[in-house]
Amino acid sequence: MNILLAMDDSPHSTAALESILARPWPPESCVKVISVVEPFHPEYAGWHTSYVPLAIEAQHELVDATKGLVDESVTRLQATFDSGRVEGAVLEGYIKDKILETAREWPADLIVMGSHGRRGFTRFLLGSVSEAVVSHAPCSVEIVKLPGPADKGKPDARELAEHTG
Repeated sequence: MNILLAMDDSPHSTAALESILARPWPPESCVKVISVVEPFHPEYAGWHTSYVPLAIEAQHELVDATKGLVDESVTRLQATFDSGRVEGAVLEGYIKDKILETAREWPADLIVMGSHGRRGFTRFLLGSVSEAVVSHAPCSVEIVKLPGPADKGKPDARELAEHTG
């Protein structure tokens, strides 16, 4: 089974990683961890061309931090899966597109990702990566959510995995 873990630096993505680590998988399973950094557009700097070098430097720092996140996740997964069956990559592009592209090309049997759980106007403005992935994925998708205020007392992802695994 090919498991694609799409991550960012949120607690929701950490919950998705924990969900994978908490349950048994077929012996030949492979995991690919990806994180996508959206491209820098110079027009974001506005009319101030002096901001462009600073923005480019910030973009490089973001890519470096994202590499650290992916490397740390790969290391944790290698403790559970054969180290030759875990790989990681930092991709640049539009998040939804890169997740779906990777799932098709690798090919993934399952995409696991966290949901930020945005609602209302915030969701309208920011869009929903998880909704787009669920709608267009070439394989099954598992969305891991953190318990919210209405979910007090319900089991978390690890507890669910322990009871269903």
